[in-house]
Formats: sequence, structure tokens, C-alpha cells
Amino acid sequence: MTNERQRKELLSAVKRMATLGLVAGTSGNLSARVKTGLYLVTPTSLPYETMTTDDLVLINDQLETVEGEGIPSSESLLHLAVYRKRADVAAICHTHSIYASAAAAAQVSIPPILDEVVVKLGGGVECAAYGPPGSEELAENAAEALGNRGAVLMRNHGVTGVGKTPAEALEACELVERVAQIFLMSQLAGGAKPLPPEVIEAGQAVYRMRHGL
Repeated sequence: MTNERQRKELLSAVKRMATLGLVAGTSGNLSARVKTGLYLVTPTSLPYETMTTDDLVLINDQLETVEGEGIPSSESLLHLAVYRKRADVAAICHTHSIYASAAAAAQVSIPPILDEVVVKLGGGVECAAYGPPGSEELAENAAEALGNRGAVLMRNHGVTGVGKTPAEALEACELVERVAQIFLMSQLAGGAKPLPPEVIEAGQAVYRMRHGL
């Protein structure tokens, strides 16, 4: 198998995603850009507990399998759509965590209510228009709503985070789960209030500098 370093990094994030409880069963998926036009993705319907580096599938821009025996993730179109729009992204994580999925089911975007969310994700977390699971519609809607930020909610579905490494993409999903919980709980206390505009602008400037945007 080629790309051993990327395989180990991706598998490490896969195991941590499962340990954190951000997915149930075999739901969720991760990928990493190996080089232009080639991507490692998790296989579909394979338990994370037993997954190995050899199980990861190498695909190209046409969703053709270049290396690997498994079937690429059913959300591979989502990953390819984001990679096409975001040259700065080298890894993608998609999860179905409870609070983020609750916000997505309510079809609400999460405003920029925490400093770390603005600095690490570039602002609030938008909720993309609905698309059926695994569809081109879902992929394009999510990629469009993501824009140049670090994560996006997928209506009635879950959340997708991006980064320069699998660990960073997973961290984005972790952060969205945390801020989604805070946001939903704050609604019970009178409603979440966004950060001041100047604080948001300063945080976004830091985000853009870090990501070369």
C-alpha cells in the first residue's frame, strides 16, 4: 500500500472520532487529499473498531477506485465537492454528533457566539440546504454553504469539518458539537447573543491569516 503516512494519520482520526462518540455504528466518514486528484477515504459499512490502514480506499476526482478493496464512503461526492472548491483543505471529517445534528434538524445556523469558533472556524456555522444522503445535491449544497469557513451543518443530517490534517478536520467537528450544545442550551435562557462585530472581524482576520485565505 502506498501513502502509508497519510493512511496512519487518517486512521488515527477515525479511531478518535469513534471514541469521542461523534458517530454511531458505521455512520460518518473521513478523507485526506494525498495529492492533486487523489484522495484517501474511509470505506462504507466497515466498523471503525476493526478498520486498518489497508481498508482505506484511494479514489480519484471521478470517484474511481485507484487502490483498495472496499467500497468508498457513500458521502464521497461531498468530499470531492469540498476539495474542488477549497484548495486550502487537505482533510475532511463528516459526523452525526447529537447536538450538531439537533441544530441541523432544526434547520438553524449557529451564530458566532464564542471567540474560539470565530478564530478556528472563521465565523458562525451555516446550515446548508437539504439534499438526500450521498447525492450530488447534498454535496453541492454543503460545499456552497461551507464557503471559506471551517465547518458546515447539513440540514436534517449532521456536520462536516475541514482542515489541513485529518486531526484538524476532526477537531472542527468536535468544536461544532460543543458550540451547538451551548447554542441550544442558551436558547432556553433567553437566546444566544453573537459576539460584538469588531471581535468577529478580528477573529476572522486571524482565521484567514492562518489558512492563507
